[in-house]
Amino acid sequence: MTTTVLLVDDHELIRQGLARAFDRNEQTTVVGQAGNVAEAMSRWRDLQPDVVVTDLQLPDGHGLDVVRAVRAASATTGLVVLTMHAGDEQIFAAMEAGASAFVGKDSKVGEVVSAAKHAAVTPRTFICTGLTAAMMRRANGPSTPTLSAREDEVLSLLADGLGTGEIAGRLFLSESTAKTHITHIYQKLGAANRAQALIAAMRLGLLDHLAPQRF
Repeated sequence: MTTTVLLVDDHELIRQGLARAFDRNEQTTVVGQAGNVAEAMSRWRDLQPDVVVTDLQLPDGHGLDVVRAVRAASATTGLVVLTMHAGDEQIFAAMEAGASAFVGKDSKVGEVVSAAKHAAVTPRTFICTGLTAAMMRRANGPSTPTLSAREDEVLSLLADGLGTGEIAGRLFLSESTAKTHITHIYQKLGAANRAQALIAAMRLGLLDHLAPQRF
């Protein structure tokens, strides 16, 4: 039987390249594409594909939002996370969200197709090339992410409840640059949103320098 695939990535060139790779394989076919979280969920409900392949960074949210929502509604849909940010935190976050596989964008296209085939057959079994090494690093003790001086400033302002525009204004940055810093902070902390980032930062002691009344 042919495995049907939904591709989710905000870069059309990447989607088209993946679509060609999947369609060249006789066992897989792409039935839909989406460029953001809202579109992905709409297409998933309408198309009911066997597998969803999603990037992590999307314009209106996070790829793990897609993974969690689909997994909550379906135990049989394969979920493949495809990202250029393949750190330990991202791997474990994907696994905990219910993903079937985690693949770096530096992997060969054939690996993505193979991951999708695996996900279709065993959607609740997580595979990732770097998983064993990540688990060994975790077993040897937690490592504290290193934030740049600017990221530390942005994190402090996030803790103060400021939005992206307010942070940009306070630090004399463009909103695009402020958003990039926030995205990097989320990635380093393995977080999908502000609340998760602040919880992780407090757990790791990254906010210990702030006055108690700020919380």
